[in-house]
Amino acid sequence: MGRSSSTSKDALALFRSLGSAYSATPTTLKIIDLYVVYAVFTALIQVVHVAVVGSFPFNSFLSGVLSSIGTAVLAVCLRIQVNKENKEFKDLPSERAFADFVLCNLVLHLVIMNFLG
Repeated sequence: MGRSSSTSKDALALFRSLGSAYSATPTTLKIIDLYVVYAVFTALIQVVHVAVVGSFPFNSFLSGVLSSIGTAVLAVCLRIQVNKENKEFKDLPSERAFADFVLCNLVLHLVIMNFLG
């Protein structure tokens, strides 16, 4: 019995420390995080839909999931570049990182549209 209560206390302490550390995160990074969660959630909804209904237009399913996951990956890359605490990209302006994100998203979605046929 003592082991499970100590584990739950440790988990609660971990969540509290993560919450306090995340509260110091800048708003722009929180917005990017929300966008990543939205993109991954969209991909999960599409996978559940295919599991329930079926995958008749399989190219459409693949295009939708790859688009969502690709956008999430590009948003994570944007978050890494915009983060001021990251020493590797300290000389990179935020505008340049956002322009890279938009250009890569454009290329990704052109490829996705080509895959649709």
